[in-house]
Amino acid sequence: MATPERIRPAAAEDTSLVTGCGRRIAVRCLRLAPADRPISRVTLDIGPDQGDEHGTWAALTADEARDLARLLLLHAGLAERRS
Repeated sequence: MATPERIRPAAAEDTSLVTGCGRRIAVRCLRLAPADRPISRVTLDIGPDQGDEHGTWAALTADEARDLARLLLLHAGLAERRS
């Protein structure tokens, strides 16, 4: 079985944010390196809220991560226009 490797960004980069409800969302790259076919995923780790309700996580392909980013930017723009 392959051992996961977390890709660490440069020290100056912040890879997480804390939402208004206190959840930390961390974004990282996870690589699994089986000999026959390496696998890379972008991971979102959503921590517990202020009441310690459990968080969740997702692992996305590069294309899925781009699609999610596009949707987030689209909806952020819509939210700004409505406020």
